Amino acid sequence: MDEIATIGFQIIALAKDKPEGINNDDLSESLQAVPPEKRVQALNKLLQDAVLEILKKGNTLIYRLKDPGKKSSAPKDIDNEERVIYNIVEEGGNKGIWIRDIRVKSNLAMTQLNKVLKQLENKKLIKAVKSVNASKKKVYMLYNLEPDRSITGGAWYQDQDFEAEFVDVLNQQCLRFLRQKRELAKSSGEGPLAVQKLSECSVGDVHRFISDLGISKISLDEDDLETILKTVVYDGKAERVAQISGGFLYRAIETPIAAPGLVQMPCGICPVIKNCADCGEVTPKLCTYISEWLD
Repeated sequence: MDEIATIGFQIIALAKDKPEGINNDDLSESLQAVPPEKRVQALNKLLQDAVLEILKKGNTLIYRLKDPGKKSSAPKDIDNEERVIYNIVEEGGNKGIWIRDIRVKSNLAMTQLNKVLKQLENKKLIKAVKSVNASKKKVYMLYNLEPDRSITGGAWYQDQDFEAEFVDVLNQQCLRFLRQKRELAKSSGEGPLAVQKLSECSVGDVHRFISDLGISKISLDEDDLETILKTVVYDGKAERVAQISGGFLYRAIETPIAAPGLVQMPCGICPVIKNCADCGEVTPKLCTYISEWLD
């Protein structure tokens, strides 16, 4: 066994005794007989092999044994500060992490943090993504991740602009399909209950119809179409029928009174409506999409 590996085992033993983490002072005190340059080599090897993870507490670097079930994808050729930031960004997943939260977790000064983030962006290891939650803020995530639809707004947003006309067209076409299904059921000559049953259609049926029309330039999945079908229900033009299997079917209904067009306002299909409240970063008062819709 070579000398660096032996020193590595000593560091691992020390880290096991202190699960909360060890710092450079702990290493200097426990490995007094080991030359500093050898200690640094062994430490870097353990970091590169993902045996240890590096954190920052105040202005002190902390080395801690890594959870075996938690594997980092950080490249081996980045420096310690880049590794700290990379791991923090990685934890954010495809929903990303605000720069403010990265600063709190890393405890780096803002100028240094911006420098490290820029270095990681230039290396195409992370990327900044604008969020529909707050148009002036960016979240950071790993470069190869596809942002969550709560960040991009999904199919209903283009460059952070709510595509009201596109949504309205889809709403009308979904309703047209439901009404066609209902008229076909009526022409069957069956009784009222049978006609109701024949009028029902699944999200998959609607998805195939919209796909065959070719009216969307982007790929829509069944979840996207179910969102649109819900707006048809909210408009009072269709109803949602629960199934024993846990799914839902949809059918058009007669509307003696014209229903308000909820679908025309952003709230109808807002991907972050569950985060909307009277206070905080997502509020009706601060929502630029509602303001534009009202104008």
